[in-house]
Amino acid sequence: MDEKMSIMIVDDEEIIRESFLHWFEKYGHRVETAASGFDALEKLEKVSFEVLFVDIKMPGMNGIELLEKVKEEYPETIVIIITAYGSIETAVKAMQMGATDYLLKPFKPEQLSLVIEKAAHQKRLVSEYEYVKGRLDEITRFDNIIGQSAPMQDVFALIPEVAQSDASVMITCETGTGKELVAKAIHAKSKQSHLPFIAINCGAIPDTLLESELFGHQKGAFTGATHPRKGFLEVVSGGTLFLDEVGEISQKMQVDLLRVLEEKTVIRIGAREPIVVAFRLISATSRDLGIAVAENEFREDFFYRINVITIDVPPLRKRKEDIPLLVEHFLDKYSHETTKRVDHTTAEAIRLLKEYDWPGNVRELENAIERAVVLSKSRTLGSQDFAFLGTAHPPTSKPRSLREMERNYIQETLENCDWNVTRASKILDINRVTLHKMIKRFDLKRP
Repeated sequence: MDEKMSIMIVDDEEIIRESFLHWFEKYGHRVETAASGFDALEKLEKVSFEVLFVDIKMPGMNGIELLEKVKEEYPETIVIIITAYGSIETAVKAMQMGATDYLLKPFKPEQLSLVIEKAAHQKRLVSEYEYVKGRLDEITRFDNIIGQSAPMQDVFALIPEVAQSDASVMITCETGTGKELVAKAIHAKSKQSHLPFIAINCGAIPDTLLESELFGHQKGAFTGATHPRKGFLEVVSGGTLFLDEVGEISQKMQVDLLRVLEEKTVIRIGAREPIVVAFRLISATSRDLGIAVAENEFREDFFYRINVITIDVPPLRKRKEDIPLLVEHFLDKYSHETTKRVDHTTAEAIRLLKEYDWPGNVRELENAIERAVVLSKSRTLGSQDFAFLGTAHPPTSKPRSLREMERNYIQETLENCDWNVTRASKILDINRVTLHKMIKRFDLKRP
């Protein structure tokens, strides 16, 4: 017995406790004893033990009752049952409840050695499993962002490097790819992680309200301004400000924000005195702002100021090997939320999900899993549970510009939703206000 372990002997017979104590101490193990189940629980509250030897028959709280409580409160503890009655039924019940092994009285010292070696082996297996599981989680999950594909591993590798800098970051991606998760991961890995993270969807707030939200206002600055109010540029106070859909803000607002970024001060609406501000700016857009700059829809000076470092998050169709991982994650999430025991997916269903193009990316996949779980009548999701997705989108043979692809995708989504803007905005993972702006920008017309 080379591996040293922490052991507690729980038995109402003092001679048994002393025998175990001397035997295990002889081999260098840390040993405690308890004369009852209640005594054992009190000691477990103060000190953890790797192995418990528990007698089945004890006054007050018997061994089965103690086993049940230990497995509820300390599931990682190995419990070995001691019984003098040779009852197979009792031993089987104990094993079913989580006991690792059992000893029949009377027993020989060699049996103790064998049992503790088996316990040490189980401990090693658990440790190895936890290590492997931890490594897998490390590889496939990064601050709630899930992915094992090469494109996502590139993003995971870039986040810690970017986090160490104070430079402005631009996250470029299609809608529904999880850009806010990337922004939060950057903040979490930065030296500002203990300070606020504030996210604002610029496309969801009208310009007049956005100005007040960002810059704050003085009392009486406009109708309804009954009290002075700090803006988010002040509230963020050294933390990270995340501007989602930054391509939707007006050029006047771009000028105002550019001044804040260059001068590190902000002036509340209705005030004259500047206030010093400090924050890390992360922006995100699903638009091609390079094209927007070329077409004078976005200011070039502001674009270069907020686009010092670029992180491009790949769409789901370019990392389909991540789909099984995402399906497992969303299946676990919604089976818990809906309290429905839906915990498997057939190989045929996974194949169908991989063939689909996912124009709404991860958000659309999440919605699909949620719908399938809610409507499922069995524990396993099959291809029939995803029939509502239709067939996979055929690849286009003719190359198109990103702007044209964006326009066509929005138009296709609106048509699939019978021009129901609320439904379409949910699939696109954008606000209805933003979708109305994009409909106007692309001059889309309902047939």
